[in-house]
Amino acid sequence: MNPRRGPIVVLMGVAGAGKTTVGQRLAALLAAPFHEGDVFHPPENVAKMSGGVPLDDADRLPWLAAIAAAIDRARGEGQGMVVACSALKRAYRDILIGPRADVRLAYLRGTRDLIQSRMDARRNHFMPPALLPSQFATLEEPNPAENAIVVDVTAPPDALAARIAAALRRD
Repeated sequence: MNPRRGPIVVLMGVAGAGKTTVGQRLAALLAAPFHEGDVFHPPENVAKMSGGVPLDDADRLPWLAAIAAAIDRARGEGQGMVVACSALKRAYRDILIGPRADVRLAYLRGTRDLIQSRMDARRNHFMPPALLPSQFATLEEPNPAENAIVVDVTAPPDALAARIAAALRRD
């Protein structure tokens, strides 16, 4: 394997937590490519969510496998990357990270009220605000064994990206 040119980070959180915004800023700080996890969804998943129907585990499996394959490509090429992916359950994170000790998890934690207000304000996104309760119902916050970098989304995106980058440097 090539020497790594930057870390691989899975940036997780519920819809509206700021994964894309923070992820783009983090990727710039790390000089690594940014990947929006939503682009890995098959069209059927996007149609389901656009229609206000939450995904089930079977819907998520091909999506998670596609993201894991992108992570493995980056690892094989010695590249860093930041990928924004809700990764709400430990089982999903096991697919994405699993035994890959060189892949870090960063969790954007926020309250339901704050994130609901953000989702209510955003436009032109396929994920309707009405699905946020299902996101929180599904959410399993990372446990200590996952060694996640946890940041509170009340801070500005640039500050969140800087905190995650600093934590990565300390590791």
